[in-house]
Amino acid sequence: MTECDHCGASFDGEEEYLRHLRDEHAGELSRIEQRRVEGLTESEDSDGIPTVAVYGVTLVGILIAGALAYVLLAGGGSAAEDVKTEPHSSGSVHEHGTMNVTIDGRTLDFSKDRFQMQDRNFFHYEAGSGERWHVHGQRVTLEYGLSTLGIQVTKNSVRFEGTTYNDDDEGTSVTFEVNGESVNPRDYVLQEGDHVRVIVTTE
Repeated sequence: MTECDHCGASFDGEEEYLRHLRDEHAGELSRIEQRRVEGLTESEDSDGIPTVAVYGVTLVGILIAGALAYVLLAGGGSAAEDVKTEPHSSGSVHEHGTMNVTIDGRTLDFSKDRFQMQDRNFFHYEAGSGERWHVHGQRVTLEYGLSTLGIQVTKNSVRFEGTTYNDDDEGTSVTFEVNGESVNPRDYVLQEGDHVRVIVTTE
């Protein structure tokens, strides 16, 4: 049994006594008592719930939330495919390249008005020329550039003028290449001098 020197109260254990000193006599403690109270490992919060348990439950909740976010956004599931890389910092760069898009035997002419200056901020063809595309921002993906031209794409499909061509369909082939290498248009960020080929063939 431990008795409080300040008020005479009795306590069964040392930890209970130190909590009493901390809560009831904080301004009256000697240096030795202050050090003992500071060294107290608090095992319960004010509601009698173990503090370690409270923190443990909180930590588990954070870990579960993080795991769910990873699965949905970075784990390669269907939700991850809905996350797009968006361009930013318009005017920070001025890069050029070339592009050939052939859909079901039809090669698109980017000098036509319908393809000119469709997006002033990040990606466009200009001055009546279909020879070179212009990029004026950071993180401009091939998917974004094509979308400004009315061409919607995923990693294995092309939608143009109301028709969707899917590489998974029998007799249909969809190819995305940059400088001769296969790319995912949703991920690939256009660079100075890139030559892009988008080829859709059907039987």
